[in-house]
Amino acid sequence: MSLQTSCGSQKRPLCSLLAGRGLKKPKLDDGERLQEAAVQLLDRNQNLCSLFQELQNPDPCRMICFQNVEQNRNPEQNQAASDADPLNVAGLLVGSELRRQAERRGVSVGAVSVKTMLDRLEEIVGGQEDKLRQMFTSSQRVQLQVLLEAGKLLLYQGVFCPRLLWAEYRRDQKHPHLELLYFLHLYNILTLDYIIESDDAVASWLPGQLKALCCWTPPQEEEETRRVQQEVLSTVVGVLVASPRSLVLDELLHWFLDIKEECDEGAERWIQTLDASLCGGSVSPEALQRFFAHCLTQIFTWNPQLTVSDAVTSQNDWTVAKAGRRLTSLCCKLAAIFSVEQLLHHLQQVLETHEVNWKHVLVFVSTLLVYDQLAQPSLSELLCHLLSSAFRGYDLEKLITAFLLARQGALEGAGVFPSYTDWFKMSFGGRSGFHAGSKKSLVFLLKFLSDLVPFEPPQYLKVHILHPPFVPPKHRSLLMEYVTLAKTRLADLQESVEDMGLYEDVSAAGASLQSQAAQDVEKAVCLFESSGRIPATVMEASIFRRPYFLTRFLPALLKPRAVRTFSVFVRAVRTFGVLSRFFSSFQLPLEADAQMNFIEALKQAEKIPAAQYSQYVESCQKRRQQSGSPQRPGVPLAVLQEQLQEFTELLAAGRDPESLAQLSRISHTLSVVCPGSDDPVGPAAAPLLPELLLKVNLVLVLDHVGSAVLKRLCCDLQVADLILQSFCQSLLVASRGNPPNRQSLWGSRFVCVLLDNRQLLSSVIHRLKDLFNRQAASLKPAHILGLAAFIVHLQAAQPGPAQPGPVSVEEALGSAVLSGSRSSMLFSVRLAVAAVSYGLCRGQSASPQRLQDFVPRSLYKKLLFLVPRLFPEARIRPEGQGGDGPTGGHLGDGLSLLWSFTDGTSWTKTVLHLWRHAAFQQLQQLQLYQLCFSEWLHEELRVQRNSDVLSDAERQEYQQWACWELYLPRPEEQGGCGGDPRVLCSRLLTAVMEPPPSREMNLENLDFSPGSSGTGTCLPDLLSRLQELVYEAEVGELSGRRGHLGDFLLRVVSEKCSASSGSISSRLSLQRTMEAWNRVLLTLPPAMFFKIKAEAGRSIVDCSQLLQHITQLQRKACPPAGVLPCAVTVHLLKGLLFAVGQCGRPAAEVDRVWSLMSTSCPLLLISAVRWWQQISPVLVSLWIRLQDAEPFPEQLQLLSACRLWACSLRAGPVLVQIPPGPVLVQAASLHGSFRGGAEPQQNFREVLDGLREAENQQVLVSLLFLFVTDFLSELLDPQEKNSGRSKWLCSELLAVLVNSADWLLLFRSNELDPEPDPVTLTVSDDCSRLMPWAVCSLLQQQSAAFHQRALRCPGFLHSATLWYLAVLRLFLDGEAPASARQVEPTRVLDRTKQFVLSLIRQAPAAALSCSQWRQLETRCADLDPELAATLSIHLDHPRVGFL
Repeated sequence: MSLQTSCGSQKRPLCSLLAGRGLKKPKLDDGERLQEAAVQLLDRNQNLCSLFQELQNPDPCRMICFQNVEQNRNPEQNQAASDADPLNVAGLLVGSELRRQAERRGVSVGAVSVKTMLDRLEEIVGGQEDKLRQMFTSSQRVQLQVLLEAGKLLLYQGVFCPRLLWAEYRRDQKHPHLELLYFLHLYNILTLDYIIESDDAVASWLPGQLKALCCWTPPQEEEETRRVQQEVLSTVVGVLVASPRSLVLDELLHWFLDIKEECDEGAERWIQTLDASLCGGSVSPEALQRFFAHCLTQIFTWNPQLTVSDAVTSQNDWTVAKAGRRLTSLCCKLAAIFSVEQLLHHLQQVLETHEVNWKHVLVFVSTLLVYDQLAQPSLSELLCHLLSSAFRGYDLEKLITAFLLARQGALEGAGVFPSYTDWFKMSFGGRSGFHAGSKKSLVFLLKFLSDLVPFEPPQYLKVHILHPPFVPPKHRSLLMEYVTLAKTRLADLQESVEDMGLYEDVSAAGASLQSQAAQDVEKAVCLFESSGRIPATVMEASIFRRPYFLTRFLPALLKPRAVRTFSVFVRAVRTFGVLSRFFSSFQLPLEADAQMNFIEALKQAEKIPAAQYSQYVESCQKRRQQSGSPQRPGVPLAVLQEQLQEFTELLAAGRDPESLAQLSRISHTLSVVCPGSDDPVGPAAAPLLPELLLKVNLVLVLDHVGSAVLKRLCCDLQVADLILQSFCQSLLVASRGNPPNRQSLWGSRFVCVLLDNRQLLSSVIHRLKDLFNRQAASLKPAHILGLAAFIVHLQAAQPGPAQPGPVSVEEALGSAVLSGSRSSMLFSVRLAVAAVSYGLCRGQSASPQRLQDFVPRSLYKKLLFLVPRLFPEARIRPEGQGGDGPTGGHLGDGLSLLWSFTDGTSWTKTVLHLWRHAAFQQLQQLQLYQLCFSEWLHEELRVQRNSDVLSDAERQEYQQWACWELYLPRPEEQGGCGGDPRVLCSRLLTAVMEPPPSREMNLENLDFSPGSSGTGTCLPDLLSRLQELVYEAEVGELSGRRGHLGDFLLRVVSEKCSASSGSISSRLSLQRTMEAWNRVLLTLPPAMFFKIKAEAGRSIVDCSQLLQHITQLQRKACPPAGVLPCAVTVHLLKGLLFAVGQCGRPAAEVDRVWSLMSTSCPLLLISAVRWWQQISPVLVSLWIRLQDAEPFPEQLQLLSACRLWACSLRAGPVLVQIPPGPVLVQAASLHGSFRGGAEPQQNFREVLDGLREAENQQVLVSLLFLFVTDFLSELLDPQEKNSGRSKWLCSELLAVLVNSADWLLLFRSNELDPEPDPVTLTVSDDCSRLMPWAVCSLLQQQSAAFHQRALRCPGFLHSATLWYLAVLRLFLDGEAPASARQVEPTRVLDRTKQFVLSLIRQAPAAALSCSQWRQLETRCADLDPELAATLSIHLDHPRVGFL
């Protein structure tokens, strides 16, 4: 072999070598030799779990090699190669080892294999971190699948018993994992059929597991988990459906029906699971139909609390549109595999044999009608059958069922089922009606209808009156009795039968009388046009319903302009191209149409009074005279467009007088096209403009035919676009020859034309806002210039300076000009520059005070914000007030300035030219045109960082310039900070604590602008500016009084929270404020809140402001648990360690401050104890870095000792000597040790017995308060995990403290207690107010023996009475909790009252002093007279009088 050949062979990969050897024919003794070698290796390593784990991670290279071997294998080599398969070989090895282990231990090999398999399962499943997760992770799933593959190999070898595996697994798991069962079923190791049939307790755990799996939503990125979840649900449900235990699923169905939320993901997942295509694959059609029929029965009969009268009254709310998608979706899924006949037959059977839930039944009928076109004839047939049976056997239940089903079908509309009117007339309106067979049948029907009268909706009563059932003449009196009763009921409901339309459909209830009359006219005209005769309904109404005919029908018919119908209106307004036809339809046509012929036919039949007809003819003649130019009738939009074009041409020709006259003609045409309201908005009414035009909704509601809809239609889009387009063209034409300051008053007159029409002006303004929000990028420079000039003229049209009140029109438009992204900033600058330049040109000769009438304030402030941001050179103020621009108070060549903007090439020069101009700078002297620091912060927080025109570094440089160079030295009266860094710091803090929304919350701005996708604001950048200011104070001039800045910030926060009241909104606002402040606090140096001052010749730490802040504000925002967040706690303690470094004895100073905290700020002390395990390594490490050899402070060492002591008590019954330290630390350590553990109850009792000594009494009292706080949290939060544990702990403590009066003082209000116990200052005021309610709830659950012992305790009766009064006050003030876990709040109040009454009756007269009896009676006199009377009995006792 050559050298090259050998080298080449050495480069062959291992896979190739293994594959080449695998092609050799294996020898017969290879397997035996391999097994012997494996046994020798296994002797050295007998860890079966590791072997299983190794089996689950085969070498990828080996797997590829063996796959290649398998592809090239000859058929006769299959058996030998199979023996050489790595997985089979590994399985044989494991099997051999299992047998050897079983033989060595003397147990069965199945037991060893099951034990090994369960151990490996525990390793896989036990590693799951999220305990709420219902599915395996992808890695767990892969490990499980490989393990199950190994189990199959062992099963084939006969060394593995699946049933034993299930028995052992079930013994250890009360709630088996559904995904594990699914994979056992999938790998044919243990079928779900066997699990369900063999487990007698399956009904106790399977429904709960299915509900939990349905309600759990996988993370969005785990698509495989989502797929497996649906497969698990479908497989389990499919097996259950096919098994005899399918009734287990009833609990799932009941859970589904109890869900109140319409958009519940668990319910949606359950509906998807019930899809026949999912769970029907492994189920026979018969079993699936049987199960779905059972589900329908359960739906129909679930919670049948509604009576028939309830169904009659509430039926209108049970249609498909109103009932909710969840129930209708379930009905659709269950009905999919049945025919309509089968479903109705099943429904009939259920109705005949069960008490039903009428809502579910009727919603199902509606769903069936809406989603199945074949349901209508089948339901009609069922109704006929029900009516026949009802009158044949006088069965009232079948009759009411027929009526309810017929009405339900009619409620879905005429396209789904005949109207109730038609059904009632068809069933009972003729001689062949179901009731017409005998007098008994007639009486049966009328008696039934009479019984329904008190519950009937008015529309059905009207149908029965206007279309009564057929009655023979001799029995007419029976019908009149019902009619009288029905009319009386309608009168009680303030409904008139005369107001019912001629062709009214009761399923469309709610239409106005005018619209119903218009619909009657439309229907009557259509019938007249098709038949050539007056409809019989109209003739009957002219005789029997004369009031409606004369007052409703004829006025609607005889409107001169209401010739066309609503359907014609809808077809006409779909496009503006047919508006001419629509306008012409509102005038009397030249040739008679169907409506005019119908009117003439009624006149000839003498159905129209002569006076009413004459009035109609006269109004028609007046309309003809007022119809405008006869040459162009019916084309007002075309007329308006032509007039606007003529106006532009007159303006270009310089014919100013004629152009102003043309504006008058345009104004008249606009009043025809868009007839405004009766009170036009002229210049005199301009201050009221915002209230009028910002309330117009852009959404067109075409529910009623009338002029209002036409006005909105005409003014919404096309008319507004015509006006704006004409104004832009006119501005360009007028500016070609003259600058803005030399032009005529055409622009002002043009805007005044709009001011005369409120509706039109509103539509134009909304169109402008829409352009600025959504189409700014498509606007050309000429458009921008024209729209800017339009805003200027709107500004000038409002007389005088702005008054307090609603925003002005230009401010409303300015707020629509956004500046949150690069594109919006550039557009805002161009629009603002054009508007300000145009306004300055128009008012160049005016004084600065008068100039504000021409320059829009909001757009001017946009420039003050954006120009320095976009152009760094604008941040440098040139020498001289006017900069390099003209100094004469005007813009010089205004024409060249504006046109340099419109060409789109040199607009940046225009911006800088305007910025440096004297007239522009002089406007900043006016207060209304100053951009104060708060406004700048507001605008800066609206900028989206991801789409900002500045990079991060550029934004930092700009913000530092604005803060330090622009606003810090600027006087406060000009919007600055007056050179005071504290003012700057205060406003920065206010801004970062309450960042404004990135968009204004109004309908016009929602979802219309770019940058609203949730990208981040500039809040982090402003927070960095605040940090820079604080650190500058640390190292600069303020370093000598570092603590003063911290106190100043605390005072700012305190002032911000001082305005909060006791309302719920104020509490939520306080909580949000404190959460925002805590986020800011964590970014500031902690030592700044600790001052160093000299006292008695030494330096000490002064943190009184901080402790007061925690006690007064942080405590109010804490949850009922009463602890500060861990991050805040460690941050403040780090600040303390930093601060004591400047004292002579740091450790002693820490001990002194810690002792101070135990009395004045117990909340920080409790929080330190709670989080000590997490924060102690941080504090110890910091102390070593700061103090090196100095020992750790004694108080902190005692805290660690108390924690260790409490943990030792929990670990064992041996009572360790209690370490010295503050009582609160000892109690909090015990509380933290026992609150979340699961130790035996006897252990806690032994601890209490060891602490019964008098010196430990206060520790137990404080511990009781902390556990009662936990108990209150459980009552307020039904989802609390430690359900019942706090109650038990409190009960044990009460049993120890019942003879002592110390614990009674804890639950008094802190407001009434001048020196409250420190532990009571760890909870919020809201929690303190609820403490009596928690104590009363706790006392109700104690034994009678405890009550007797408590009654002998001094002060217990007095305290219990006060607690009851406090609970009663909570109820009267509406502050009682809405729900509780153990007992309802009302029961707590009632039982507490009875408990207190029993105590008073049992108590001897000497239990309280006379003054105490009288005090309690006085307090109870107004709140509870019964209790006061009981107390007065004791006051009458002679011994009480003596005392």
